Amino acid sequence: MNHVAKYGIFLAFVWPQLSMANKIDVTMHYVGPTEGQVWLGVQQGIKEANLQGGFLGQKYQIEVVEPDALESTKVETALLLAEDDDFIMKVAQSEQFATTPVINLISRTDELREACLPNLFHITPSNEMRADALAQWQEKNPDQPAEVMSWHEDFVKFAASQLNNRFEKNQGEAMTDEAWAGWAGTKMIADSVVQTMQYDAKFMLNHLKTDLVFDGQKGDNANFRENGQLRQILLLVDNDNKIVAEAPLRGFKGGLDSLGKVSCK
Repeated sequence: MNHVAKYGIFLAFVWPQLSMANKIDVTMHYVGPTEGQVWLGVQQGIKEANLQGGFLGQKYQIEVVEPDALESTKVETALLLAEDDDFIMKVAQSEQFATTPVINLISRTDELREACLPNLFHITPSNEMRADALAQWQEKNPDQPAEVMSWHEDFVKFAASQLNNRFEKNQGEAMTDEAWAGWAGTKMIADSVVQTMQYDAKFMLNHLKTDLVFDGQKGDNANFRENGQLRQILLLVDNDNKIVAEAPLRGFKGGLDSLGKVSCK
């Protein structure tokens, strides 16, 4: 028997045992709409998490929680929010979730970032990040208007085209900013579980703050700033809905941190 055949027999015998040894059931909790783009993004993230985790005996699910039921809900890993600023602040400041990652999926407001709450993370780029990206574009292209987006259906770099294709195939429509945020917030938690084999909320909170390595299909491994904002490139899109540039643009100091505030000072 050759070594390839022997290795195949070894995997057939050992792999199921490894999968069972690593068996983990992870529940993420979500408050927000259960229709529309952000929800489709969350669903895509869970689908991909289960495809990946299936090889390790891991299962992932989303439990939808109504806002008025959150106080009686035990969150074991992370809480994903697609709600308004007042609700997000109330939850993140509560004693109940002081050691739980509270993940803002869609609010862009600078005020949430300026609060610098130690358990609050922001997936979508802030208004200030978007304004800085637009200012960089206008400085180099003063006569060309553009819109700043965090995602685009025609983005192809960094395996973005594959993500766009997967999303459209599974969800039946093109991926937008909010869909990408829903996918990213969900998938980064699942990826972190795969990397660490831990899913306790307190552990996850520290991991996201200090050790996150996440491929958001936007180039450069994404991680969080001191103020909880996810570092990421932004896209400049013209009036014909074509991507014309990526921010930060060349020549601006600071790289990704030239977009929006970085610290809590």
